Amino acid sequence: MTGTSGSRNSRVRVLIVDDEPALTELLPGAVTEAGRRPHPAPDGHSALRIARGRAPHAVVLDGMLPDLDGVQVPRGLRYENPRLPVLMFTARDAAEHRLDGLEAGADDYVTKPFSLEEVVLRLRGLPRRAAGERPPADDSVRVLGDLVLTGETREARRAGAPIRFTASGRAPMIHTVRGMGYALRPVEDGR
Repeated sequence: MTGTSGSRNSRVRVLIVDDEPALTELLPGAVTEAGRRPHPAPDGHSALRIARGRAPHAVVLDGMLPDLDGVQVPRGLRYENPRLPVLMFTARDAAEHRLDGLEAGADDYVTKPFSLEEVVLRLRGLPRRAAGERPPADDSVRVLGDLVLTGETREARRAGAPIRFTASGRAPMIHTVRGMGYALRPVEDGR
């Protein structure tokens, strides 16, 4: 790539979310060769943090991460940027896993093993698809630090671990607001 098109592409930030050492080295190299700027993240929480600070133009995401479910990450990213193009990859190739990934917000899905050339080509196609009309972002997912609340399924996870709601236990942070839903309040609030 030469001229202005090459320099324009080098400003395209690609968030790469993967915890597998071999791919962690290969994917950023392939993205760089394609004229994009890679921003690696080893897990879902890091990806959400990096996305807030660097506003990526596209995401390449492993569907099986050590902390957050690969389905939670695209939802969290879409909460921040509803038009963010996401390419998901995973070793799980059953149709139900592909459908889960696409339903969670991935624009494209690749199963392992894959060629780096295929990933780069699919990555180049993502912005074209993102420019078209997209469904609204899933506003039922709220991410606050390591707390992920999913309104649609009424599930909560903190640091990737499911939270069971009980009538007693630690001082509550999540409070029911009658007729409205719920509110998050710090423990020191005491209500």
